[in-house]
Amino acid sequence: MPRGEAGMTTAEYAVGTVAAVAFAALLLVVVRSGPVKGALTSIIVSALGT
Repeated sequence: MPRGEAGMTTAEYAVGTVAAVAFAALLLVVVRSGPVKGALTSIIVSALGT
């Protein structure tokens, strides 16, 4: 049975994992910034009606 290119190799998993962690870190920095944090807080407060 020929193997083909059905799955990722270990190196591809490592690169994919590093890219995902870098993207998550960037997203965390953006979400924690002042204007975005204030906007998200106001959306949540208005959605909860408090």
